[in-house]
Amino acid sequence: MAEMKQTTLKINDREVTVAPGTLVIEAARRLGIEVPSFCYYPGLSLQAACRMCLVEVENAPKMQTACTLVALEGMVVRTDTEQVHQARKAMLEFLLTNHPLDCPVCDKGGECELQDMVFRYGADQSRFLEEKIHQPEEKWSELVYYDAPRCILCFRCVRVCDEGMDVKALGVGQRGAYSVIIPNREDRLECEECGMCIDVCPVGALTSGTYRYKTRPWEMKYVPTVCAHCSNGCKTTLSVRNNEILRANNRDLSGINNDFLCVKGRFGFDFTQHPERLKQPLVRRNGKLEPTDWEDALTELAARLKQVHEKHGPGAIGFLGSNRTSNEENFLLQRMARATFGTNNIDHHRTADYAGLIAELGERVGGALATMQQLGEAKAILLVGNDPTVQNPLVAWQIRAALRLRGARLYIIHAQPIQLRRLAKQFVEVPIDSEPGVLRWLATGRGKLDDKLAAELKALKDTLDKESDVVILFGSEVSGAATRDLVAFGSRLAGQTRYMALGDYVNSRGAADMGLLPDRLPGYAPVKDPQPREAFGKLWGASLPEKPGLHARQMLDAAVAGKLKALYVVGANPVKTFSLVAADRLGGLELLVVHEMFLTETAKRADIALPAACAYEKDGTVTNTAGEVQLLRKAAEVMGPRTDFDLLRILTHQLARLGLGRGIHMRTPEAAFEEIQRSVRGYDVSLAGLLTGGAAASQPVPPANGGTPYDVPTGKIFSSRDTLFTSGSLGRYCTMINSLSEAKTKP
Repeated sequence: MAEMKQTTLKINDREVTVAPGTLVIEAARRLGIEVPSFCYYPGLSLQAACRMCLVEVENAPKMQTACTLVALEGMVVRTDTEQVHQARKAMLEFLLTNHPLDCPVCDKGGECELQDMVFRYGADQSRFLEEKIHQPEEKWSELVYYDAPRCILCFRCVRVCDEGMDVKALGVGQRGAYSVIIPNREDRLECEECGMCIDVCPVGALTSGTYRYKTRPWEMKYVPTVCAHCSNGCKTTLSVRNNEILRANNRDLSGINNDFLCVKGRFGFDFTQHPERLKQPLVRRNGKLEPTDWEDALTELAARLKQVHEKHGPGAIGFLGSNRTSNEENFLLQRMARATFGTNNIDHHRTADYAGLIAELGERVGGALATMQQLGEAKAILLVGNDPTVQNPLVAWQIRAALRLRGARLYIIHAQPIQLRRLAKQFVEVPIDSEPGVLRWLATGRGKLDDKLAAELKALKDTLDKESDVVILFGSEVSGAATRDLVAFGSRLAGQTRYMALGDYVNSRGAADMGLLPDRLPGYAPVKDPQPREAFGKLWGASLPEKPGLHARQMLDAAVAGKLKALYVVGANPVKTFSLVAADRLGGLELLVVHEMFLTETAKRADIALPAACAYEKDGTVTNTAGEVQLLRKAAEVMGPRTDFDLLRILTHQLARLGLGRGIHMRTPEAAFEEIQRSVRGYDVSLAGLLTGGAAASQPVPPANGGTPYDVPTGKIFSSRDTLFTSGSLGRYCTMINSLSEAKTKP
């Protein structure tokens, strides 16, 4: 296909070359020339409502709006003439006719686009003498407030809710000077509560319930990090004052999510200040968990772990990791299990078949895993299972962007009529839990289906055969043999088929990558494979076990039955997650250790509970469900809790003093990540992109026997089915989110 000819034009006597169809406002930005605009917003439909972006165009009869003017070959544009300045000055005078001059108390003060433009272009007096139209401030929800007099009717909020979120919760009421933005439920808002309307608002008309009247922008420090909730890995900027997080947003449009954040990413940070947080270690004495100091807790922990190891052997100890802890912490946990205790009894709550997907792709894995950007630029998308709108919000945002901006086609195979159905070109509703059988029929033509379903699937298959460069998304409904069938079907499609397994939590992919699996070392190397096993053993100064260990359900069953004597749980809540029905002390366990932020169902049964720092209180890296590595940055200090990294590192030294294993001498997460880069296949990523707030895609390397089927036990991979307003055990401590009516009424 021939490349389209580029367009060259002049702006303020400077030449710029852009792609055909580029708007003049964007062409000017390429040169670093600011053309002010209130209503224009990249990715949304064009409005031309504010008239602030007027520019002069040579040979044009009048000034033109740069936000709707397409750059043409040879065009000559001027943005800084006297006529342009006077036009902007007049527009600002008009906007201020009814705008209250309450900048000292407005939450947008210091960040307001109108305030900036008035300072630059505005007049020192107004010709309008009429009394200002005033309306009282409205509370649309616990998180969104609306002040109509401040509104400049740019309609950004209406468009982002309609086009970007596909929710349509906002509209415009009244006419003329009395026009206002109105919510979808008369005097209140009922929606996904994402807060996108707040962030795209150029003025202080829409404000946040978590931040309003608390501080000023210049009094806070800003820490870019990764959202602590779902697996999509949205970058968020935390605004912190006096070690308290007061708000979260991504207004600098950086990161894989650009400007998008869901309700959890924007408002789900107040768990850090929840009064029920554990602040000091707890040790069970006389049947009760009693507070103690760190030295006492860690000394007793090391002694009891060594006692269980000597008495019952390595196979009597199990480790359950977390899909919320960092890559460095997960790496240390599996190292301690394998090198210090000599056991492969290590696992976590698996929410997607990452290991199976990489094994099935084999030598084709390079370039076959889709990134978030590639999803947003896809030509065609096939979704099997999962409900991205509520489980993976950024994935849903990227799907909508691909459909709206790129003309992509969406195809869905699902057991429920999910929200994305109305955007799909074809939607095939299948019986619950029938996805494996459906994929087998698509891949091989074998299997028994009813005539109606078979006809719908045949029509879908015929349509997909005409597509190319398809991105295939799948949830926990697809694992093991079903993953094999999905890859077999996708490999027959034209062009480059890419895949993305959709997990649940911020580091679900990273937990699997770092080896929190009973039969896989970091980088998915089989524990039976002598070459990687010996390489890791040499690196860690230990002989690693060859026999695969127990998976999570087997460990819990063994604990209930009294066959597993010690269980070490880091950042997980298996009693709740696995719906465990057992005695208070998990059967015959002699020792239950838990690293946790709160006294969860599992922590209540612990013999030793250690208070841990959360993702917003530590440094490190996490890997999102697309395999993109990003930096965690410490936003706030917390008194009492310690990071899981420090706890594991210190514990190995305590054990070494008792003659068990070697201490881990890496003192910082940075040192651990350097070892991960050197030793974990696919993680030799560049730090340059990470340090500037971007993401670096890991490149998994297939095992030496690449393509070997990876079957998982039935029911081992499952989703928690979180909604937009829940986040596993962490969700119950997000006070602001739980105050929403939507969180109380939706399952």
